[in-house]
Amino acid sequence: MNVLRLGVLVSGRGSNLRAIINEIEAGTLKAEIAVVISNKQGVPALEHAERHGLHAVFLDPKSVAGMPDPRQAYDRKLLETLRHHQVQLVVLAGYMKIVTSVLIDAYESRIMNIHPSLLPNFPGLHAQQQALDHGVKVAGCTVHFVTEGMDTGPIILQRAVPVEEGDTADILSERILKEEHGALPRAIQLFAEGRLRVEGRVVHIRHS
Repeated sequence: MNVLRLGVLVSGRGSNLRAIINEIEAGTLKAEIAVVISNKQGVPALEHAERHGLHAVFLDPKSVAGMPDPRQAYDRKLLETLRHHQVQLVVLAGYMKIVTSVLIDAYESRIMNIHPSLLPNFPGLHAQQQALDHGVKVAGCTVHFVTEGMDTGPIILQRAVPVEEGDTADILSERILKEEHGALPRAIQLFAEGRLRVEGRVVHIRHS
């Protein structure tokens, strides 16, 4: 049986990347990381990937700065790297760059993102602060397939956490992050097992 090959895109400390690596090494996630790619140089996520013997690539956004559509040009280079490593599923793990149709069309229903809110509430940046500002009593995280809208793709999994009196955005972020570390590897495993079927906006999960 072929093992699912992942391409993980990162921009920062890489805590969700670490969670994926931990689950693979524990044998609970039947996948392998073919390549880790970052749009930022020297970030902890790349260093962590290298320590685990993974292919770690910095793809410099400045390399496409003079092109007519730099965002699409960047994603063409990204796509070339993913295909070179025979990536089957792209995982955005703290990737702070909006992907374009170049990547989305090539990997339709094969790009996953983790977002720190219960979508469709609070898309975009600073989701935790948005939740606090709205006074919600329950927050959480969402794993979804990526479409061209920001955080609008079909929802795969969600995990909820309570919002407690006196929470700051940082405190709430850490509480949500613990759930992210379980939800993202779980969604990848469901994909690896062929148990996800997208129908319009709905992701159906087949029982094992």
